[in-house]
Amino acid sequence: MRPSRLLIAGLAAAVTLAAAPPVRAAPAVAAGNQPYASYWHPNSLLNWDPAADPDARFNRSGVPLAERVSDPALKANPNARAGEGRIASLVSFASTSGNPSQGALDANYYAFPYWQYIDTLVFWGGSASEGLILAPNAPVIDAAHRNGVKVYGTVFFPPAAYGGQIQWVRDFVQKSGSTYPVADKLVQVAQHYGFDGWFINQETGGGNAELATEVRNTMTYARSRGPVEFMWYDAMTESGPVSWQDGLNSANDAFLQDGTSRVADSMFLDFGWSAAKQTASRTNARALGRSEFDLYAGIDTEASGYNSSVPWSSVFPDGQPHVTGLGLYRPEWTWKSSTSRADFYTRDARYWVGANGDPSNTATTSSWKGLASYVAEATPVTTKPFVTSFNAGHGDFYAVGGERLGGTGWNNLALQDVPPTYRWIVQSTGTKLTPAIDFTDAYEGGSSLRLSGRLDATNTVRLYQTRLPVTAGTRLSVVVKTPAAGATHLSAAVSFTDDPATFHHLGLGDTTGTGWETKTLDLSGYAGRTVAQLGLSAQGSVDTYAIQVGRLAVYDGPVDSAAPVSGLTVLGETDVSTTRKTARLAWTAADGPVHHYDVFRRNPDGTRTHLGGTTGDAYFVPRLDRVGAENTTAVEVEAVSPEGGRSTPVTTDLTWSDTPVASNLALNQPATADSQCATSEGAAKAVNGSVTDKWCSLGSAKWLEIDLGSPRAVTEFVVKHAATGGENTAWNTRDFTIVVRSSASDPWQTVVTTTGNTAATTSHPVTATARYARLSITTPTQNGDPAARIYEFEAWGT
Repeated sequence: MRPSRLLIAGLAAAVTLAAAPPVRAAPAVAAGNQPYASYWHPNSLLNWDPAADPDARFNRSGVPLAERVSDPALKANPNARAGEGRIASLVSFASTSGNPSQGALDANYYAFPYWQYIDTLVFWGGSASEGLILAPNAPVIDAAHRNGVKVYGTVFFPPAAYGGQIQWVRDFVQKSGSTYPVADKLVQVAQHYGFDGWFINQETGGGNAELATEVRNTMTYARSRGPVEFMWYDAMTESGPVSWQDGLNSANDAFLQDGTSRVADSMFLDFGWSAAKQTASRTNARALGRSEFDLYAGIDTEASGYNSSVPWSSVFPDGQPHVTGLGLYRPEWTWKSSTSRADFYTRDARYWVGANGDPSNTATTSSWKGLASYVAEATPVTTKPFVTSFNAGHGDFYAVGGERLGGTGWNNLALQDVPPTYRWIVQSTGTKLTPAIDFTDAYEGGSSLRLSGRLDATNTVRLYQTRLPVTAGTRLSVVVKTPAAGATHLSAAVSFTDDPATFHHLGLGDTTGTGWETKTLDLSGYAGRTVAQLGLSAQGSVDTYAIQVGRLAVYDGPVDSAAPVSGLTVLGETDVSTTRKTARLAWTAADGPVHHYDVFRRNPDGTRTHLGGTTGDAYFVPRLDRVGAENTTAVEVEAVSPEGGRSTPVTTDLTWSDTPVASNLALNQPATADSQCATSEGAAKAVNGSVTDKWCSLGSAKWLEIDLGSPRAVTEFVVKHAATGGENTAWNTRDFTIVVRSSASDPWQTVVTTTGNTAATTSHPVTATARYARLSITTPTQNGDPAARIYEFEAWGT
């Protein structure tokens, strides 16, 4: 039997387990601690009660699944086919236990921007040691649903070699009378958190036909208790063993359709498919009364991304109907393999729209043309109001109304705007301007749209495919910023469904200064028509043209404000130190429509600092810093309407204590290192309080340094090595030292010397005063592997 390809290519590939490990319970939750996405084993799921789970409220999505459409007349690529093969994307945003419920204070994140090409996102995870069943977190559900994309959680039964136990499969299908209790819980979880279904990955060997039948019965039962959907992975067969078929055939078709019973809504076919197997799968699906597009031919891009070899013509033959859909395994390779944010966006563009960064032009000598070459874009922009600030869902600061009110890096897909449908299509008879998501300036969130380059002919930038009816009260507004007062050389470009390829240009006029300015256009002259495309058009002659676009909005009448929340409550708080704390807040949702809620702190000088946002009615504040000697800090919650209007803020106070608290002084402090193995493995990962990511170095001199901000009394260093993060114990750091100094001009003093270590976590009591601490690694592993892997470097003291 061949090895498990979906597993070995994935999460458990880095974990070496000789036998089934002990089941680890979910971490205990303190009153103000970070909430994470939920994960369970089958029997622990039976005990789950959202009313008793302190994290459950933080994992609920606030965004319903949007309707979306795709107009074949507006598809970017002439080869793409609308309404045929769909794309399912299996994405691991973090380890099973390491998905924060509402984002984090870290801009380095897989903030996926190409929702227009996928139909289902599987929140991939699950492991024997953490939990087999993983529910997606709220930000991913929010972003996907805002774009009309369904989201599935994962139920993952690993092979025995990776800790799998056939008893867990039996636990999953256990029956009580006429009910399947675990299935009932799967339905409850999906409905409570607001996602759409589950991906079932049963790769544990040792089953028989009776067990396979009960697995099917469990899914059929759950669907009857729904609504909830299932995607089945081509692994377990109807006779019980795990045997990948690479297609739909008589050995596995009952997991899709069993007579008149719809068992699963779709099937992910393992990676070994061929043209013959694809053709047979389509024939077999139709014979069952099912669409061939309920099948997703899997391709593994975890290791090589767009360098992977794919027999494209077997699934998307040129000039012919698609044979099946396509299943992408681990497209986040574009982020994990990148060296910077700019490199990530370059790689991601090549993955999705091809080497030219233009979905209308995927001509290339590479066999990987980009998904836009085969699948037409879909758009959720079908209702008003439509508002985008080109907020990418992560950034280095946070702006509100053009004012920077948050100065730290962050990610939160719940706050991501619908990305442009066409990224990027520029039509011009002259030099083409360059559109880009710009992280150096923003009107709302952490980014804006920038158009720049030499302007020597009209440039029309297609942005959004839409279906927005125009009435007598419809307005279109554009928020812009220019380097100097004067002509914007910019127009809004609008086309209508009765002539979708023809743009009407509505000039934005001049700016009066260099700040953000709102230009509002009256569309009442087009009442009765429906907007098919929204874009921007630059005209004139400018050698060095540059303009920021901070917001694009279509709405009726004046901008509506939101009603305020009520009942703002502090559920709990944790003092990290006398000058820093975390907190959990909750409130009663505002009456009327709300896009999201922003959370601020009020500073002693009357200004505000943005702490984060959510679409739900609870928020975890990951970091609140005391300003001076303030005794209390006012925290405010503001509702934001779908049109961008704001409510009056509602306030509560958090109180500071002067009682010294022993804490990890290194937590979220500035960190530097000699090098990093990948963009997702920088020095900051070793001081972020999480063992789901790491700092990694392959440098000749491997060192990690933290700046505690000022000289502090340190009583203990704690180093968390490879096995703490679930990696091979042979990769635990063998030989290392820790040196400290109080200022940059002081000599280093050695306070810890360790040789021959094999432990996953090491503790080192010290008596030292230090501002800077450096971990220097001389022998990184037990087995000669050259990489240093540190999951956390902690400095404890007061």
